[in-house]
Amino acid sequence: MKFLALIASLLVLAGCASGPRFDTSHPSANHDSRVQFVIVHYTSASLARSLQLLTHGEVSSHYLIGDDKNATIYKLLDENQRAWHAGESEWQGRTWLNSSSIGIEIVNPGFKDTPTGRLWYPYSEAQVQSLIVLLKDISQRQRINPRYIIGHSDIAPLRKLDPGPLFPWKRLAAEGLGLWPDEQAVARQQALFNAELPSISWFQTQLARLGYATPQTGELDVATRHVIAAFQMHYRPTRFDGTPDAQTAALLLVLNQTK
Repeated sequence: MKFLALIASLLVLAGCASGPRFDTSHPSANHDSRVQFVIVHYTSASLARSLQLLTHGEVSSHYLIGDDKNATIYKLLDENQRAWHAGESEWQGRTWLNSSSIGIEIVNPGFKDTPTGRLWYPYSEAQVQSLIVLLKDISQRQRINPRYIIGHSDIAPLRKLDPGPLFPWKRLAAEGLGLWPDEQAVARQQALFNAELPSISWFQTQLARLGYATPQTGELDVATRHVIAAFQMHYRPTRFDGTPDAQTAALLLVLNQTK
Protein backbone atom coordinates (compact mmCIF):
# COMPACT_ATOMS: atom_id res chain seq x y z
CA MET A 1 0.00 0.00 0.00
CA LYS A 2 2.84 2.36 0.85
CA PHE A 3 4.33 1.67 -2.59
CA LEU A 4 1.02 2.52 -4.30
CA ALA A 5 0.70 5.71 -2.24
CA LEU A 6 4.23 6.70 -3.28
CA ILE A 7 3.39 6.14 -6.96
CA ALA A 8 0.22 8.23 -6.59
CA SER A 9 2.17 11.06 -4.95
CA LEU A 10 4.75 11.01 -7.73
CA LEU A 11 1.99 11.17 -10.36
CA VAL A 12 0.47 14.19 -8.61
CA LEU A 13 3.84 15.91 -8.47
CA ALA A 14 4.45 15.16 -12.13
CA GLY A 15 1.11 16.73 -12.98
CA CYS A 16 2.00 19.85 -11.03
CA ALA A 17 5.40 20.07 -12.69
CA SER A 18 3.79 20.19 -16.13
CA GLY A 19 1.94 23.37 -15.19
CA PRO A 20 -1.75 24.23 -14.97
CA ARG A 21 -4.27 23.18 -17.56
CA PHE A 22 -6.11 25.92 -19.45
CA ASP A 23 -9.46 26.11 -21.18
CA THR A 24 -8.71 27.94 -24.45
CA SER A 25 -12.19 27.81 -25.93
CA HIS A 26 -12.89 31.54 -25.34
CA PRO A 27 -10.10 33.58 -27.02
CA SER A 28 -10.42 37.36 -26.64
CA ALA A 29 -10.81 39.53 -29.73
CA ASN A 30 -9.47 42.56 -27.83
CA HIS A 31 -5.76 42.69 -28.62
CA ASP A 32 -3.17 43.95 -31.03
CA SER A 33 0.50 43.35 -31.65
CA ARG A 34 3.12 44.26 -29.06
CA VAL A 35 5.01 45.79 -31.98
CA GLN A 36 3.85 49.30 -32.82
CA PHE A 37 7.02 50.86 -34.26
CA VAL A 38 9.94 49.97 -36.49
CA ILE A 39 13.10 51.96 -35.75
CA VAL A 40 15.99 52.17 -38.19
CA HIS A 41 19.62 52.73 -37.19
CA TYR A 42 23.10 52.72 -38.66
CA THR A 43 25.79 50.82 -36.79
CA SER A 44 28.83 53.14 -37.11
CA ALA A 45 30.88 49.93 -37.27
CA SER A 46 32.00 47.20 -39.64
CA LEU A 47 29.91 44.08 -40.20
CA ALA A 48 32.12 41.94 -37.97
CA ARG A 49 32.14 44.52 -35.21
CA SER A 50 28.40 45.10 -35.55
CA LEU A 51 27.65 41.40 -35.18
CA GLN A 52 29.88 41.22 -32.12
CA LEU A 53 28.28 44.23 -30.44
CA LEU A 54 24.71 43.20 -31.25
CA THR A 55 25.10 39.61 -30.11
CA HIS A 56 27.54 39.86 -27.20
CA GLY A 57 27.56 43.55 -26.24
CA GLU A 58 25.22 45.71 -24.20
CA VAL A 59 22.95 46.53 -27.14
CA SER A 60 20.87 44.37 -29.46
CA SER A 61 18.60 44.54 -32.46
CA HIS A 62 16.13 42.24 -34.13
CA TYR A 63 17.74 42.55 -37.55
CA LEU A 64 21.04 43.61 -39.06
CA ILE A 65 21.54 44.39 -42.76
CA GLY A 66 25.10 43.80 -43.87
CA ASP A 67 27.25 45.76 -46.29
CA ASP A 68 28.22 42.74 -48.40
CA LYS A 69 27.29 42.48 -52.09
CA ASN A 70 23.91 40.93 -51.34
CA ALA A 71 23.20 43.02 -48.22
CA THR A 72 22.50 39.91 -46.16
CA ILE A 73 19.70 40.26 -43.60
CA TYR A 74 20.70 38.76 -40.24
CA LYS A 75 17.92 37.88 -37.83
CA LEU A 76 19.41 38.28 -34.37
CA LEU A 77 16.31 38.10 -32.16
CA ASP A 78 12.75 36.88 -32.41
CA GLU A 79 10.35 39.78 -32.90
CA ASN A 80 8.49 38.80 -29.74
CA GLN A 81 11.60 39.48 -27.68
CA ARG A 82 12.62 42.95 -26.56
CA ALA A 83 15.82 44.24 -28.11
CA TRP A 84 17.94 46.97 -26.54
CA HIS A 85 18.24 49.39 -29.44
CA ALA A 86 16.11 52.46 -28.72
CA GLY A 87 17.25 53.47 -25.25
CA GLU A 88 15.68 56.59 -23.75
CA SER A 89 13.16 57.47 -26.42
CA GLU A 90 9.70 58.82 -27.16
CA TRP A 91 7.25 58.97 -30.06
CA GLN A 92 3.60 59.98 -30.02
CA GLY A 93 3.75 60.19 -26.24
CA ARG A 94 5.03 56.63 -25.83
CA THR A 95 8.33 56.32 -24.02
CA TRP A 96 11.15 53.76 -23.76
CA LEU A 97 10.27 52.21 -27.11
CA ASN A 98 12.34 49.04 -26.74
CA SER A 99 9.20 47.36 -25.43
CA SER A 100 7.02 48.28 -28.41
CA SER A 101 9.36 48.30 -31.39
CA ILE A 102 11.41 46.26 -33.82
CA GLY A 103 14.96 47.47 -34.32
CA ILE A 104 16.76 47.30 -37.67
CA GLU A 105 20.46 48.10 -37.79
CA ILE A 106 22.22 48.77 -41.11
CA VAL A 107 25.99 48.45 -41.43
CA ASN A 108 27.14 51.96 -42.27
CA PRO A 109 29.99 54.10 -40.89
CA GLY A 110 27.65 57.05 -40.31
CA PHE A 111 29.89 60.07 -40.82
CA LYS A 112 33.35 61.49 -40.40
CA ASP A 113 34.36 65.07 -39.74
CA THR A 114 36.84 66.56 -42.20
CA PRO A 115 38.50 70.00 -42.51
CA THR A 116 35.86 70.89 -45.11
CA GLY A 117 32.89 69.67 -43.11
CA ARG A 118 31.04 66.53 -42.09
CA LEU A 119 31.02 63.68 -44.62
CA TRP A 120 28.08 61.27 -44.49
CA TYR A 121 28.31 57.77 -45.91
CA PRO A 122 25.63 56.57 -48.35
CA TYR A 123 23.71 53.31 -48.19
CA SER A 124 24.24 50.83 -51.01
CA GLU A 125 21.48 49.96 -53.44
CA ALA A 126 21.60 46.37 -52.19
CA GLN A 127 21.05 47.57 -48.61
CA VAL A 128 18.07 49.68 -49.65
CA GLN A 129 16.55 46.76 -51.54
CA SER A 130 17.02 44.41 -48.58
CA LEU A 131 15.51 46.99 -46.25
CA ILE A 132 12.45 47.43 -48.46
CA VAL A 133 11.86 43.67 -48.55
CA LEU A 134 12.30 43.38 -44.79
CA LEU A 135 10.07 46.35 -43.96
CA LYS A 136 7.30 45.12 -46.23
CA ASP A 137 7.38 41.73 -44.54
CA ILE A 138 7.35 43.20 -41.02
CA SER A 139 4.68 45.78 -41.84
CA GLN A 140 2.34 43.20 -43.31
CA ARG A 141 2.72 40.71 -40.50
CA GLN A 142 2.65 43.21 -37.64
CA ARG A 143 0.24 45.67 -39.31
CA ILE A 144 2.58 48.60 -38.78
CA ASN A 145 1.19 52.06 -39.49
CA PRO A 146 3.53 53.69 -42.07
CA ARG A 147 3.74 56.70 -39.72
CA TYR A 148 5.49 54.46 -37.23
CA ILE A 149 8.45 53.52 -39.42
CA ILE A 150 10.94 56.02 -38.02
CA GLY A 151 14.60 56.64 -37.31
CA HIS A 152 16.62 56.66 -34.12
CA SER A 153 17.09 60.41 -34.46
CA ASP A 154 13.30 60.88 -34.56
CA ILE A 155 12.75 59.18 -31.21
CA ALA A 156 15.91 60.50 -29.51
CA PRO A 157 16.70 63.85 -31.20
CA LEU A 158 18.83 65.17 -28.36
CA ARG A 159 21.39 62.39 -28.58
CA LYS A 160 21.15 60.46 -31.87
CA LEU A 161 21.76 61.22 -35.58
CA ASP A 162 21.14 57.85 -37.22
CA PRO A 163 20.13 56.83 -39.81
CA GLY A 164 21.40 60.19 -41.09
CA PRO A 165 20.55 62.59 -43.96
CA LEU A 166 21.42 60.12 -46.73
CA PHE A 167 18.84 57.60 -45.60
CA PRO A 168 16.20 57.16 -48.38
CA TRP A 169 13.03 58.10 -46.50
CA LYS A 170 11.32 59.46 -49.64
CA ARG A 171 11.99 56.26 -51.53
CA LEU A 172 10.65 54.12 -48.70
CA ALA A 173 7.51 56.25 -48.51
CA ALA A 174 6.94 55.65 -52.22
CA GLU A 175 6.83 51.94 -51.33
CA GLY A 176 4.26 52.58 -48.63
CA LEU A 177 6.88 52.37 -45.90
CA GLY A 178 6.74 55.72 -44.18
CA LEU A 179 5.23 59.17 -44.39
CA TRP A 180 6.15 61.80 -46.98
CA PRO A 181 4.50 65.16 -47.74
CA ASP A 182 2.92 66.12 -51.05
CA GLU A 183 5.47 68.47 -52.61
CA GLN A 184 2.93 70.69 -54.38
CA ALA A 185 1.02 71.18 -51.14
CA VAL A 186 4.28 72.06 -49.39
CA ALA A 187 5.12 74.65 -52.07
CA ARG A 188 1.71 76.31 -51.67
CA GLN A 189 1.99 76.47 -47.89
CA GLN A 190 5.57 77.69 -48.04
CA ALA A 191 4.50 80.67 -50.15
CA LEU A 192 2.07 81.63 -47.40
CA PHE A 193 4.59 81.12 -44.61
CA ASN A 194 7.16 83.23 -46.48
CA ALA A 195 4.89 86.20 -45.78
CA GLU A 196 4.52 85.46 -42.10
CA LEU A 197 6.36 82.78 -40.14
CA PRO A 198 4.48 81.03 -37.32
CA SER A 199 5.57 81.42 -33.71
CA ILE A 200 7.94 79.07 -31.95
CA SER A 201 4.98 77.77 -29.95
CA TRP A 202 3.30 76.79 -33.24
CA PHE A 203 6.41 74.85 -34.33
CA GLN A 204 6.59 73.09 -30.99
CA THR A 205 2.92 72.13 -31.12
CA GLN A 206 3.15 70.82 -34.68
CA LEU A 207 6.28 68.80 -33.94
CA ALA A 208 4.63 67.21 -30.91
CA ARG A 209 1.51 66.49 -32.96
CA LEU A 210 3.59 64.64 -35.53
CA GLY A 211 5.20 62.53 -32.81
CA TYR A 212 8.39 64.27 -31.68
CA ALA A 213 9.03 64.78 -27.98
CA THR A 214 9.24 68.57 -28.03
CA PRO A 215 9.47 71.19 -25.28
CA GLN A 216 6.41 73.44 -25.12
CA THR A 217 8.22 76.52 -23.85
CA GLY A 218 7.43 79.00 -26.61
CA GLU A 219 11.17 79.62 -26.87
CA LEU A 220 13.73 78.49 -29.43
CA ASP A 221 15.81 76.67 -26.84
CA VAL A 222 18.57 74.15 -27.51
CA ALA A 223 16.25 71.16 -27.17
CA THR A 224 13.75 72.62 -29.66
CA ARG A 225 16.53 73.27 -32.17
CA HIS A 226 17.61 69.63 -31.88
CA VAL A 227 14.08 68.43 -32.53
CA ILE A 228 13.66 70.74 -35.53
CA ALA A 229 17.01 69.52 -36.90
CA ALA A 230 15.93 65.88 -36.51
CA PHE A 231 12.68 66.62 -38.33
CA GLN A 232 14.56 68.42 -41.10
CA MET A 233 17.07 65.59 -41.44
CA HIS A 234 14.16 63.22 -42.07
CA TYR A 235 12.06 65.38 -44.39
CA ARG A 236 14.50 68.01 -45.73
CA PRO A 237 17.92 66.40 -45.61
CA THR A 238 19.59 69.07 -47.75
CA ARG A 239 19.54 71.47 -44.78
CA PHE A 240 19.02 70.45 -41.18
CA ASP A 241 20.36 73.35 -39.15
CA GLY A 242 17.48 73.51 -36.67
CA THR A 243 16.24 76.87 -37.96
CA PRO A 244 12.42 77.21 -37.94
CA ASP A 245 11.92 78.58 -41.46
CA ALA A 246 9.00 78.74 -43.91
CA GLN A 247 9.76 75.46 -45.66
CA THR A 248 9.99 73.60 -42.36
CA ALA A 249 6.65 75.07 -41.31
CA ALA A 250 5.08 74.01 -44.61
CA LEU A 251 6.43 70.47 -44.29
CA LEU A 252 5.07 70.17 -40.76
CA LEU A 253 1.62 71.46 -41.64
CA VAL A 254 1.23 69.22 -44.71
CA LEU A 255 2.46 66.15 -42.87
CA ASN A 256 0.04 66.73 -40.02
CA GLN A 257 -2.80 67.12 -42.51
CA THR A 258 -1.90 63.83 -44.21
CA LYS A 259 -4.33 61.03 -43.47
